[in-house]
Amino acid sequence: MKPLFLLVHGWGFDAAFWDRLGAYLPPEDVLVWDLGFFGPSIYPAPQAGRPVVAVGHSFGLLWLLHECPLPWRALVGINGFSCFAQRPDFAQGQASRVLTRMRRRLETAPGEVLALFHHLCGSAGPPQAAPTLARLAAGLEGLAAWDKRDCAVDLALCGAADPLVTPAMSQALFESARTLWHPGGHLLPLEAPVWCAEQLTSFAARLA
Repeated sequence: MKPLFLLVHGWGFDAAFWDRLGAYLPPEDVLVWDLGFFGPSIYPAPQAGRPVVAVGHSFGLLWLLHECPLPWRALVGINGFSCFAQRPDFAQGQASRVLTRMRRRLETAPGEVLALFHHLCGSAGPPQAAPTLARLAAGLEGLAAWDKRDCAVDLALCGAADPLVTPAMSQALFESARTLWHPGGHLLPLEAPVWCAEQLTSFAARLA
């Protein structure tokens, strides 16, 4: 049976993030979850008995590793990471003070925090719906605290010009044999949806 791609977006986005990439995959092979940063969390169940290839973008990969919401056949990260914040043995991570500042500002100026984050990512802007501040704050706490470097990632699609998950960070987290590089930035599913779809399709075919 063909694998089902379970797509999980990153922090500050919603399920619509996957629309562009999903257009290049058979709709019957795609299941999209919404983490609830701009409305309710939505986790439709996959078809019983169908193997799942879980795909996390950015924070979505770390969330999958931390939550382990269902069994998967394989795990793929796109601009993803298994640890985000710096640690004594992970100098390539992002400085914890950045996340602390974001958490503090999120309480008083969420629109500003989201706008700056999307600008850094190269996005046109956050979703139009009202943000769910409690879930966004919990996500920032996860970015600061979660460390799942001991968990396996089967394929990592990385951007050589990613300003958020730098090449040095990706190289420290993922085996080179399991990593594919694109010259783009942090939003490969938006910047290079055809390339991402080709890599996912090819990977799934090798699993069959």
